[in-house]
Amino acid sequence: MELIDGKTLAKNIRKNLKKEVDELKEKGIKPALAVIMVGDDKASKIYVRTKSKACEEIGVEYKEYLLEEDTTMDELLNLIHILNVDKNIHGILLQSPLPKNLDINEAFKEIATEKDVDGFNPINVGKLSLNQDCFISCTPYGIIKMLEEYNIPLEGAHAVIVGRSNIVGKPLMQCLLNKNATVTVCHSKTKNIEQTTKNADILIAALGKPNFIKADMVREGAVVIDVGINRNEEGKIVGDVDFEDVCKKASYITPVPGGVGPMTVAMLMANVVKSAKSRLK
Repeated sequence: MELIDGKTLAKNIRKNLKKEVDELKEKGIKPALAVIMVGDDKASKIYVRTKSKACEEIGVEYKEYLLEEDTTMDELLNLIHILNVDKNIHGILLQSPLPKNLDINEAFKEIATEKDVDGFNPINVGKLSLNQDCFISCTPYGIIKMLEEYNIPLEGAHAVIVGRSNIVGKPLMQCLLNKNATVTVCHSKTKNIEQTTKNADILIAALGKPNFIKADMVREGAVVIDVGINRNEEGKIVGDVDFEDVCKKASYITPVPGGVGPMTVAMLMANVVKSAKSRLK
């Protein structure tokens, strides 16, 4: 079993991005990311802090917009429109979750496609399904990067994704199809889920249930990617995969923490730099 070290891989990606940012600054472009957060969600605050640190490390300007819990949809959309036309902003990220009175899909739709560094605008989603150049959601993008870096063959491989969210499951399915993998997506209504997961060459768990994937659900020698970040009853951070159990059967496996998480942030930075570089054209 080999551990897929997302932490080290993300560090190397950030190092290369820093060089690109320095080159852009020499050409008069200062990459900048605007992050919008509505309300006072504790988990969101932690994620936002991580993104802020990554920006600082590679030299991207970080601008934070903290809105009150009772912000209206019109106020949120107005801020997005202001950032859309601001030539000094290259990426706009709307942190989820939003308060219940706000429609996140409506907000994603309003973010300019060329600044949609999270890849959630319907136009970028559509371009991904057509295998065209676009911004790809950062977690799926990070997972593909990991698999490629570890020379794990995707073409012809049977990839099984457990979880069909718009943030991970669906875009990841499309990314894998674009790499000529055969993809099965399981979800809460899937019958005999373990029969499907046992057939996977590459098994990706992204359902948000601690230690859901057990060893008897995994084929000997499978590649296992754990997207989950959960707190168990003891308050310890664990993934969707029962790591101690499954690592004995997997050929490659990602740890939690230190696997997919750092790659998500690294690919966000890559998308911001990509957006800034497009200004050179």
